[in-house]
Amino acid sequence: MKIQNIAIYKYSIPMVPFTIATGTMHFAQNILIKIFTNEGIIGWGECSAFPMIVGETQNSCYALAKDFAGIWKNKNPLEIKERLQELHNHVAGNYTIKSAFDMALYDIASQYQQLPLYAYLGGKNKTIESDLTIGIDTPEAMANSAVDFTQKGVRCIKVKLGKDKEADIERIKQIRNAIGYTPTIRIDANQGWEPADAKFILNKLAEYKIEFCEQPMAKYNDDLLPELCQQSTIPIMADESVFTSKDANRIIRTKSCHSINIKFSKSGGILEGLAIHDLASLHHIPCMMGGMLESRLALTAMVHFAVSQPNIHYFDLDTCLLGHLEDPVINGVNYNNGMLLTATETPGLGATVDENFLKTLENITI
Repeated sequence: MKIQNIAIYKYSIPMVPFTIATGTMHFAQNILIKIFTNEGIIGWGECSAFPMIVGETQNSCYALAKDFAGIWKNKNPLEIKERLQELHNHVAGNYTIKSAFDMALYDIASQYQQLPLYAYLGGKNKTIESDLTIGIDTPEAMANSAVDFTQKGVRCIKVKLGKDKEADIERIKQIRNAIGYTPTIRIDANQGWEPADAKFILNKLAEYKIEFCEQPMAKYNDDLLPELCQQSTIPIMADESVFTSKDANRIIRTKSCHSINIKFSKSGGILEGLAIHDLASLHHIPCMMGGMLESRLALTAMVHFAVSQPNIHYFDLDTCLLGHLEDPVINGVNYNNGMLLTATETPGLGATVDENFLKTLENITI
């Protein structure tokens, strides 16, 4: 099998502004690719650039995607490791755009084997339950959002924090007062707290029954995480501190987390996500499957990965519910009875994007 050409789209999705500790996103800065093969199989891939976290933008991803397409032309898409190594040889880092190409290869390979992606990855299908995230706002507005979520059947809420320590404590206090202690709450500071404040905030929040805290401090303070893990009464999940399996090895070896968040747009896609998963599993470190602001296309790939890997214990798969104003995806996974998700059973990802929507996007075919 050979790659004939690759179509690249600036897959912009309008959305309600979404705020975390490091900034506000006004639209989903996504890239969509379609890999066409000489055997008629088309592989779909998507990535979501979150510049304040990954250091990539939609424009930088679009530019590199053109290079990547040229490198892969007339190559065998079933040689996944070899193809991805070519991208690493071409440019260091830039894992977000690499993840879109990775996803498309796995879509092709699983279609070629006539298997849904989860089965190609060696797993069995099951139903999983995602959380739903509240972006940073006033304590009152966030409490109102939490009430709305629970009334819709959401049982696990992820709360973005990291702007101001006193306000963050008040945010959680008001949310718990509004919804009680039955719904699960997990928090994410997105590197927003100063090291001197992190221990104080976490111990103050412990009374509000917090499942875990993602990334309390900036990744350049990773050397302080072992002490925080020992002193915090709330378990610590590494997010921005772990992009690749090499990062995971360092964090695990230094006892710097209790769990790890895997995101394709951080790691470079499924291949590296598997490496992180397996390393964490070896050391009995549970993982979460997370995302940026992807559409239901990439969400479908995430669900396939999540159901197939036994060490994925937590699910943060609400990407396209975070204010997306359009859903151009055909087939793929859907949310059922609140936040329940099940992988598709058709070969490959089992999701595509409406061609009429694609015609409205800036694109190029290499």
